[in-house]
Amino acid sequence: MFVDKAKIFVKGGDGGNGIVSYRREKYVPNGGPAGGDGGKGGHVIFRVDEGLRTLMDFRYQKHFKGEKGERGKVKSMHGANAENTIIRIPPGTVILDSDTEEILADMTQHGSEIIVAKGGRGGRGNCRFATAANPAPDFAENGEEGEERWITLELKVMADVGLVGFPSVGKSTLLSVVSAATPKIGAYHFTTITPNLGVVDVGDGRSFVMADLPGLIEGAHEGVGLGHDFLRHVERTRIILHVLDMSGSEGRDPYEDWVKINQELKLYNPLLAERPQIIVANKMDMPESEEQLALFKEQLEAAGLAENHKIVAMSSLTKQGVQELLYKAADLLETVPETRTIEEVKDVAERKVYTLDAAEDRSFKVGKENEGFYVESAYIEKFMKRVNLNNSYDAIMRFARTMRQMGVDAALRKIGAKDGDIVRIGDFSFEFFEGSDFYYHE
Repeated sequence: MFVDKAKIFVKGGDGGNGIVSYRREKYVPNGGPAGGDGGKGGHVIFRVDEGLRTLMDFRYQKHFKGEKGERGKVKSMHGANAENTIIRIPPGTVILDSDTEEILADMTQHGSEIIVAKGGRGGRGNCRFATAANPAPDFAENGEEGEERWITLELKVMADVGLVGFPSVGKSTLLSVVSAATPKIGAYHFTTITPNLGVVDVGDGRSFVMADLPGLIEGAHEGVGLGHDFLRHVERTRIILHVLDMSGSEGRDPYEDWVKINQELKLYNPLLAERPQIIVANKMDMPESEEQLALFKEQLEAAGLAENHKIVAMSSLTKQGVQELLYKAADLLETVPETRTIEEVKDVAERKVYTLDAAEDRSFKVGKENEGFYVESAYIEKFMKRVNLNNSYDAIMRFARTMRQMGVDAALRKIGAKDGDIVRIGDFSFEFFEGSDFYYHE
């Protein structure tokens, strides 16, 4: 089964907690703090593996979590950092943030990697908080939680040659003739509903990968028929073999078919209109095919397009002209750099890989609710998770000083907070005291 789209959940490993510990060595009175830092949580990393061709693995496993960092140790020893979690993906995978639909990366090269969920930092042990005023702090930080997000993976088939055309023009039959691929072949439309890949041996030492892509119909650029499920794969092919039923066996005009398909490619992505293309006049063994081909050439000439397009007459059934087509395709491939189609992908300007960490947003919002007040701040709530407020007076004082330095207490006083009022921050409630170290636990 070919799977070319998947949605998964990823979460970086949590950082290990720092610990509270003191030196208790013989002959060392008042040894001081010796609690070590926790280790870093493991990242979740996508790595391209050219041995993969589908996203099938993500059909059965949709949740990936990084390992947690080791907690700090005594004697100021650092806990071990966790190993990263490596997830293999096939080349041609586009990674998007499911919530924002922002493109995080476009992975095409074997071995390339991207961190999609960072592991949390380890918490600091109490030895890191010793000061002249407080030489023996009795608190330590908890480790940060790892980053988490939902990710959408979209695979765009990486092939040298793509077969395009209306349904039932003979694309699957051609692939089965020139390669060992065994695509489904039937006398009805949309026999092919997923891309099929085959390695083609030209016979002169050259070879290339050919993709039989699902048939297009008018309106495909808007999602009609298989629409975008097909068109995303055309973007990856270096050259296009545009297959036409030159016999007109279904009452269609070959020239009109050619114009309509090219228009769909252009409407989906204007760059596809510039992709090198060979016109494959298929089913030449059928009656009236020669007359239709002559008419097609006249129409192409009248439109002024004959000089820019090569036409190869062939029949997949009798294999007439097949070898000539392979030679022409191989020759044309030699003129198209492999990196060209990687760069000429839809929405190139939006493809970004973020490598710099954004500065932490320390903004906050205060307001009144019921008979008390509230403070909203992602930074403060994150800070509270790292500081254990339940067990340590020192930790509460550190939290209070941080709030005062940020200006939170001044902002609350400005909107009317006074001694004894209840202030809510996230899931915690505090009692406010003016002129004090900010809050005390309720």
